[in-house]
Amino acid sequence: MTSALLDTIERETGTTPTHAVIWLHGLGADGNDFVPIVPELGLDATPAVRFVFPNAPVQPVTINGGMAMRSWYDIRVVDLSRQEDGAGIALSAQAVQALIARENARGIPTRNIVLAGFSQGCAMTLHTGLRHPEKLAGLVGLSGYLPLIDTAAGERHTANSTTPIFLAHGLHDPVVPLARAEASRTALEQLGYSVQWHTYPMPHSVCMPEVQDIAAFLKQVLK
Repeated sequence: MTSALLDTIERETGTTPTHAVIWLHGLGADGNDFVPIVPELGLDATPAVRFVFPNAPVQPVTINGGMAMRSWYDIRVVDLSRQEDGAGIALSAQAVQALIARENARGIPTRNIVLAGFSQGCAMTLHTGLRHPEKLAGLVGLSGYLPLIDTAAGERHTANSTTPIFLAHGLHDPVVPLARAEASRTALEQLGYSVQWHTYPMPHSVCMPEVQDIAAFLKQVLK
């Protein structure tokens, strides 16, 4: 990964946005993946929001036979809690923090920024959000998990100790097992975080009731 700013796709709900949502895609997808969700969220009545959808770097992924694809970090084995790519996660966290800094430079304070992500993007949202040195408006984690769970307590920053967290997961997810997500929720709650937990009768995907719940959460925190 280079130190250059990630390529992004942007959508704005109004002129001169005062708030932002940085939304991270899953393994093998790209920034286009969640662009269609913006109008479905119905945020016209909230302050103007800039949605930023970055593209993860293209890199080999061990579990997929070393095939190069957009990935926030390497996945080495099926068990997502083993052989985690700490170095890759750290590099992507720096890239996400650079996107936060760019929004700051464009006039949007960190307290008005939500980090969101699906699957691998959820993992990066939670990892980065807990460690970020300035308070964020909220964290949205979909169909994912908290990576490097044993290091979170020691590395987290107090700035986001009260930041609300929205977690959602499919009851029939064959990619990120529900138990892994539940363990992440438990770990976050044990660390004192306020977690809104939602499950849906779906696989590793997104459903309309979930979109509606995300919208309600964003309307709460994007004030």
